[in-house]
Amino acid sequence: MPEVLVLVDLVDDGGARKVGKPALELLTIARRLGEPSAVVVGPPDADVAETLKRYGAARIYTVPDTDVSGYLVAPKAELLAQLVDRAGQEGGPAAVLLPSTGEGKEIAGRLAVKTGSGLITDAVDVTRDDDGTPMTTQSVFAGNFTVRAKVTRGTPVIAVKPNSATPEEAWAEGVVEEFTVTVPDAAKGARITASQPRQSSGRPELTEAAIVVSGGRGTGGDFEPVERFADQLGAAVGASRAAVDAGWYPHSCQVGQTGKTVSPQLYVAGGISGAIQHRAGMQTSKTIVAVNKDPEAPVFDLVDFGVVGDLHTVLPAATEQISARRHHAG
Repeated sequence: MPEVLVLVDLVDDGGARKVGKPALELLTIARRLGEPSAVVVGPPDADVAETLKRYGAARIYTVPDTDVSGYLVAPKAELLAQLVDRAGQEGGPAAVLLPSTGEGKEIAGRLAVKTGSGLITDAVDVTRDDDGTPMTTQSVFAGNFTVRAKVTRGTPVIAVKPNSATPEEAWAEGVVEEFTVTVPDAAKGARITASQPRQSSGRPELTEAAIVVSGGRGTGGDFEPVERFADQLGAAVGASRAAVDAGWYPHSCQVGQTGKTVSPQLYVAGGISGAIQHRAGMQTSKTIVAVNKDPEAPVFDLVDFGVVGDLHTVLPAATEQISARRHHAG
């Protein structure tokens, strides 16, 4: 089977490195296209390798991080390009999969240029076409069109949105191989001089969360009902541009065309009208629920379930019901 390269994004878990959920989703997708090979920057870690094997990595490339982690994205693109070039001697990989995050898309773009390949970003699904090539699905123009596309030149470079697949376990051999990358000086133009972990809210990362609860102008600046409901569901909290512009919630939590794009399994919009700016950031959510006092709000045109009512009444009642049922279930 052809090799499929997957760039693994590791996250800090209390000082230990952990494989992020988007990487597990990519490994699951990669198995549809061929034989997954995980690419990990940094020293081999037993727990990381075990997780990658459990989710189907037939091979694990570990890369010394001396010339990669200390810089921005250019060395990672160089690393993947050299792996693609090496695999080309054996027919080339079937695809390179990356998470469709800001960093992932920049790496993907640089990689596509270096390898002369086609690039697809923000894919929400990847399958095999009849001829065996990867076929992607994208939701574009604020979710008003669904596009199916495939790369016609070079090695397909595909950036996939988080939550586009459910991680599925499938044990594989996971042969660990150290790969030494040669990073040219041109790729070392920007060095990381310092970094510090973002202060954690205890909630999932917005762009990776399976459930997102957002608040808008209808909160009146009081996000407590939104946060309490989100915490009961183990969800991330988002906000509309109106709420962010009013200073009611941090810009880092803005969902929309000028904020973050989310694609969770469940999206709950509280007090959000559904302007095109906001829809562009959440319309690919699998199930959409809205709570709004205005029955004519545009958000009701795209929901799976809508509640006409004040979020300050509806969300606390829903929170109480969920809590009671969980308590009853033990």
